[in-house]
Amino acid sequence: MRIAFGTDEETDVTRAVRAALVADGHAVLDEAAGEAWPEVGQSVARAVAGGRADRGVVWCWTGTGVALAANKVAGARAAVCTDAETARGARRWNDANVCALGLRLTTAAVAREIVDAFLATATDPSEAETVARAESR
Repeated sequence: MRIAFGTDEETDVTRAVRAALVADGHAVLDEAAGEAWPEVGQSVARAVAGGRADRGVVWCWTGTGVALAANKVAGARAAVCTDAETARGARRWNDANVCALGLRLTTAAVAREIVDAFLATATDPSEAETVARAESR
């Protein structure tokens, strides 16, 4: 899978997750590193919405800023994910294509669980109409 990856601050956690994605065989596209959170969110979202990446992973201090910025890009559906179950639900029911994480409280182990769940979960086909209606508004 092609993963667009961006963070406003590189840390041991972001480096560990990026390395794990590569080790798992994903193609990681470094879209933004060390830029302000609005640029990070939108850069990753453009890569996903434009088809250069299958999914995106974005980081800022809380995850909220990058998610807000990503969601301004048509075709991007970013969700702040604080645990693996939230990530699964965001994919399953909302067809989220960008996972936003917070640097403040997320450990490497928890971040890995979240990202792995986000990447492994398919969208429930029965939710397609609901997602389409939400995007058209």
